[in-house]
Amino acid sequence: MRASAARLVLLVLPSVVTLAALSATVATALAAQERTIREATTERVLEVASSLADLPEVREAVTGATGAGSSTDLADAADLADATAVLQPIAELVGEAAGVYYVVITDDEGVRITHPLASERGVQVETANASVLAGETFVGTEVGASGPSLRAKVPVRGSDGTPIGMVAVGVLESQIAGELDEAVGALLPWAIGALVVATLASSILTAAVERRFRRLDVIAAEHAQMRRTATALREQSHEFSTRLHVIHGLLSRGDTDEARGYIEDIASVRRPLGTGDDGARDDQPVLAAMIPTVRAELHEIGARVRFDLDLGGDVAPDIDEGIVSVVSNLCRNAAEAGAANVICELGRRGSRIVGSVDDDGPGVEPRVARRIFAPGYSSKTDTTGLGRGLGLDVVRRIVTARSGSVEVGRSALGGARFAFELEAAR
Repeated sequence: MRASAARLVLLVLPSVVTLAALSATVATALAAQERTIREATTERVLEVASSLADLPEVREAVTGATGAGSSTDLADAADLADATAVLQPIAELVGEAAGVYYVVITDDEGVRITHPLASERGVQVETANASVLAGETFVGTEVGASGPSLRAKVPVRGSDGTPIGMVAVGVLESQIAGELDEAVGALLPWAIGALVVATLASSILTAAVERRFRRLDVIAAEHAQMRRTATALREQSHEFSTRLHVIHGLLSRGDTDEARGYIEDIASVRRPLGTGDDGARDDQPVLAAMIPTVRAELHEIGARVRFDLDLGGDVAPDIDEGIVSVVSNLCRNAAEAGAANVICELGRRGSRIVGSVDDDGPGVEPRVARRIFAPGYSSKTDTTGLGRGLGLDVVRRIVTARSGSVEVGRSALGGARFAFELEAAR
C-alpha cells in the first residue's frame, strides 16, 4: 500500500509542482503589474499637479481669487467666475492630455475654482487638507464626490511663497482597475501558453516516470518467474540426486531387480510425455531435472516437447541455470504462442553451447521479428497480472551477457525457429 501511494505521489508530483510554480509566477506577475500601474499613476498625477501649481497663469488667477471669501464667508461660483473662466479651459486641456479623471484648483479656503462638473464649482472640497493649504504636498487615495481616487494635492504659492490655494489631480480607482484588467488581458495568452507548455512538459515527465515504473514491474516479474523456475529446478535436482543414491544403494547390495523396478516406477513419473531417451547424462543433474519440468509445464498448456541432446565428449559442459532459463523460456514461449509440438535441440561446439527450439505454431511475422525481444512486447493478452513479453527479453539478456546470440526464423515444422549459442558455464 505504501509503495502504491509513493508511486502515485511521484506520478502526480510533477504536475502539481508545475501548476503551483505557474500559478505563483502568474500571481507574482499580476502583483508586479498592479504595483507598476499604481506607481506610474501616482507619478503622473503628482507631476501634473506640480506643473499646474507652478504655472504662472494658475498663480495669477488664484491670486486674483484670493480674498473673494473668508473662512466664515466662503466664496461661491459667482465670486470665482473670473478665475474659473481662465482656469477651467486650462484644467480640462491638461486633464485630457494627461489622461487623468479630474483637475481641481481651489482658493485658499479649499473652494473649487475648477471641476469637471459645473455643479461642484464654488463648493468647498470634502477632503480639504489643511496641511496642503499650509504648504505640504499630499499623495494618496481618498473618497470624494466622484468616488475613491488616487490623487495628488500640491499647494499653489503666491509671489512671496505663501500658499494661496491648491491643485488636486486625481485618477479614479475604477480607472486603475480597468488598466489592470487590460494588463491581465494582455498577460492571459502568455499564461495560457505557459500552462499548455507546462502541462505538456509535466505529461512527458509523468509518462517517462510511468514507463520507468512499468520497466521496474517487468523486471520484478521476470525475477519472480526466474526465482520460481530456479526453485523448481533445484527441487528436481535434489530429487534426482536422492533417487540416484537410492539406486546406488540397491545396486551396491546386489538388489538389481528392486533397482530395475524402482527405476521403472520413477521413469513413469518423471516422463509423463516420454518420447524415448533424451540424451541427458548422469553427470548433468540440472539438465536432467529441467527436462521433466519443462515437459510438465508445456503439458499443462497443451503442448508436447521433444529434446534432442548431443552433449558428447569425455567431459560434459556444465549446464547451469542460465542455459536452463534460455531453453525453458523458449519452449514456454512456443507453447504459449499456440504450438502443439515443440522440438528442442541442444549441443556443443567447443566451449560453446548451441541449440534451437522449433515449433508448429503460427510463427513470427518478419515485421515484428526485431521487436519480440524487447521487454514487455507480446502478441498475447496478459491474463496473469504478472506481465507478458518477459521470456524472450530474459533469453536475449542471458545470451548477450555470455557472448552469444539468438535469431528467429521459420521452422521446418511450419512455425517459428529460435536458434541460439552462448558460452558454457565455467
